[in-house]
Amino acid sequence: MMMPCFYMKQHEWLLKKVDNELDAKSLADSLNISDILARLLVLRNIRTFAQAKKFFRPTISDMHDPFLMNGMDIATHRVIEAITHNQKILIYGDYDVDGTCSTALLYMFLKKLGASVDFYIPKRLEEGYGISNVGIDYAKQIGTELMISVDCGVTAVNEIDYANSVGLDVIICDHHQPKDVIPRAYAVLDPLKPGCEYPFKYLSGAGVALKLAQGVCKLIGKNELPLQFLDLAALAGAADIVPLADENRIIVREGLIQINLNPRPGIKALIQTSRLDPGTLSSGQIVFTLAPRINAVGRLGDARTAVELLITEDEVRAKELAYQLESDNTERKKIDEETVGEAMKYIEDNLLVDDDRVLILHGPHWHPGVIGIVASRIVEKYYKPTIMLTTIDGMAKGSARSILNFNIYEALRECEDLLVHFGGHEAAAGLAIELDKLDEFRERFKKIVARRIDDKIHMPPIDVDAAIKLSEITPKFLRIMEQFSPFGPANMRPFLMSTDVEPTGQVRSVGANGKHLMLSLKQAGSDRVFDAVGFDLGEFAQELNNGHRIFDMVFSLDQKVKDGKVYPQIRIRDIKLKEINRS
Repeated sequence: MMMPCFYMKQHEWLLKKVDNELDAKSLADSLNISDILARLLVLRNIRTFAQAKKFFRPTISDMHDPFLMNGMDIATHRVIEAITHNQKILIYGDYDVDGTCSTALLYMFLKKLGASVDFYIPKRLEEGYGISNVGIDYAKQIGTELMISVDCGVTAVNEIDYANSVGLDVIICDHHQPKDVIPRAYAVLDPLKPGCEYPFKYLSGAGVALKLAQGVCKLIGKNELPLQFLDLAALAGAADIVPLADENRIIVREGLIQINLNPRPGIKALIQTSRLDPGTLSSGQIVFTLAPRINAVGRLGDARTAVELLITEDEVRAKELAYQLESDNTERKKIDEETVGEAMKYIEDNLLVDDDRVLILHGPHWHPGVIGIVASRIVEKYYKPTIMLTTIDGMAKGSARSILNFNIYEALRECEDLLVHFGGHEAAAGLAIELDKLDEFRERFKKIVARRIDDKIHMPPIDVDAAIKLSEITPKFLRIMEQFSPFGPANMRPFLMSTDVEPTGQVRSVGANGKHLMLSLKQAGSDRVFDAVGFDLGEFAQELNNGHRIFDMVFSLDQKVKDGKVYPQIRIRDIKLKEINRS
């Protein structure tokens, strides 16, 4: 007989509740789909045929009027004035995927309109994040009259004052949370700005840049022109982990179609060097494969290379630049692993896992370009808010990453008097602090976390969208499921649960140190076999090969392409083993 289940992981599985099961049943009948698919729609607050149609078939016409954004009127007229009078325009971007895509988008858009335009990306290690006086001086040096910041600027109060003092007009296109004082720029475009009534608040930086382009074109009668750059806005939106709802869903969906049907030379080269299958790119592949390569060049070198890749029309040059990104990403991964190893050793040696509710780590030699990534990996392993700091120019600078229901940005605000500067949002932030204030900051921040987080932090539960039999995963089910894409925040790939599953052969642990799980499986009572992979679940291989053959699982459904055909692949998220009593 079956014995009770036991966990090797500390996640609890919680089946989501549907407010009204009748809504799901009615929707299933009206759409002629399975009850499970209807349940997944209702969980997304889609309850009617009309809402489902809009979800499955979003169109460009569903996007909002750009002039609903506060500041758009004066921003667009200033851009048109600069183009008309051949004034020098400088696009000032950030060094990550969103910033480089935003820069490339506006640069090429303005080029199409005949503008005199250049771009500037600050060097991470020399200038840090955002607008700097060094960048402003460069703008004046090359004769800039209008500077447009993208994916940065909304907190640059002092820097914008400096720009004003040297006679430079600045339009800010940003999507980050403003502070109490808004910079005195010529115009500030940010849906999160107080008083802005734009109906969707969660655009990426490239999304805001796209709205500026749409606003300009609405005034000059070229409404179709900005649509040429949806691919860049999609790349940025997926990579920046913005909610894939409302306009973001439209942008990423339409942009992915462009990328898959007719990628521009730089994106095509990036897909090739990443060894992805062209024509089948998903939002997940942007996040986990393309984005790290674009980010790597900004972390280790000069992010201008990424912009040059995105704007080039020369396929030979695109391949050269793509290989540079590939090389930088390989080096970045090596530094990542070394830093993670050092950080985890320090945590374990100093018993911080047992004693602290927050991890604040300072390694003077750590590479500033990777500590944000490492902080995220530390959070994944220990599930505690984590701040990783290195030393740059005699100052501690770094990145903060949070856990569910803890707003790390607001916690940093309580320490604002100790910080040289900080910025970000509830899940992630950047900060800088004088070295002699680090101990005081550490103690205060620990107290803030202690007030806001229970003394025992549990691993986050896994929210399960639906229980399903593997026999219900039919070609029609898979076809409709893929129409839920693009997947991402606010529209995550559904987590499904199946019970009494067993491997059909040997279970393998693969990857470095046997980190991942590879197997084929079926469900009791069925002969259908599925390929499955479990990332970071390699620890289960030995148990599954040595007697504990029956298990329950939470999983998502991916697709893999083999010999030109598309097959379902089960991606196991968690396993609950069942022990068989053979007596």
